[in-house]
Amino acid sequence: MAKKALITGITGQDGSYLAELLLDKGYEVHGIVRRASSFNRARLDAIYLRPDLKEKRLFLHYGDLGESGSLTRLLLRIQPDEIYNLGAQSHVRVSFDVPEYTLDVTAVGTLRLLEAIHETGIQARFYQASSSEMFGKVREVPQTEQTPFHPRSPYAVAKVCAFWATVNYRESYGIHASNGILFNHESPRRGETFVTRKITRAVARIAAGLEDKLYLGNLDAKRDWGYAKEYVEAMWLMLQQDEPDDYVIATGETHSVREFLEEAFSYAGLDWRKHVVHDARYLRPAEVDLLIGDASKARRKLGWQPKTTFKELVRLMVDADMELLKAQREGRVQTTL
Repeated sequence: MAKKALITGITGQDGSYLAELLLDKGYEVHGIVRRASSFNRARLDAIYLRPDLKEKRLFLHYGDLGESGSLTRLLLRIQPDEIYNLGAQSHVRVSFDVPEYTLDVTAVGTLRLLEAIHETGIQARFYQASSSEMFGKVREVPQTEQTPFHPRSPYAVAKVCAFWATVNYRESYGIHASNGILFNHESPRRGETFVTRKITRAVARIAAGLEDKLYLGNLDAKRDWGYAKEYVEAMWLMLQQDEPDDYVIATGETHSVREFLEEAFSYAGLDWRKHVVHDARYLRPAEVDLLIGDASKARRKLGWQPKTTFKELVRLMVDADMELLKAQREGRVQTTL
């Protein structure tokens, strides 16, 4: 009998890649989606159309991390073997504008899900999507599983709360619950409001003559950028271990937003200095200047390591956005990348 996995945030970048990975491994995959007036499932379209999936093994259910009753009912109905909690208000800058909502969904939502596991008594393994943003004003370089947290945004505060809730339920109730402290991970499926995708999408449009300017905030912020498609494999590996634990997932390299700009624009034969304009609206009230992770524990215990280089990641994102724009202009239907 196929294993069952339940994914919150399945319509997002990580959720869609994780769903593909699990389906390739023979899982029956269930995803929780919020009821909304607009459809937001483009990243899953290609999965539904896959000819190799002869039987339906992807199922979506209405539910909400803000409502504990729906979570409990879904756990009892689905009886999942593994639960991946990727759902969150995940935009750091936006979290300053909607702090209460961010903490309710991202922090209390995780607590609701953990409590549902405890109350129902189901024997599911739990993965919590923690974030490098928790390190914030970093105490040491690089950051490891032992580095103290110093969150610098409502989003990061919420993730710290969710992290410790996961540890608490692991230690209190024996739940196989693990935290993946993922550093920045990007892909062509990244949301268009995130800086990397904002850059590669603008490169495609500027190269095509459709735009001329790109407005950005802090170009000096340094991040450890990896490929999201590879990072979801680390999530799965954590839940295959005999004992639950917490792991940093990162490349061990750091690059500034300016470096990302230079690589993306030069790859398209453009000079970013002619097109990028500073806009203070995109600055955070409290900035995180430097993030770089040490994933040696993941390499040692999980056998996981990144494969895609920074330059390869930037270029594959530029190529994908150029192809998407070309498809849109030619009237071809392309709803996912």
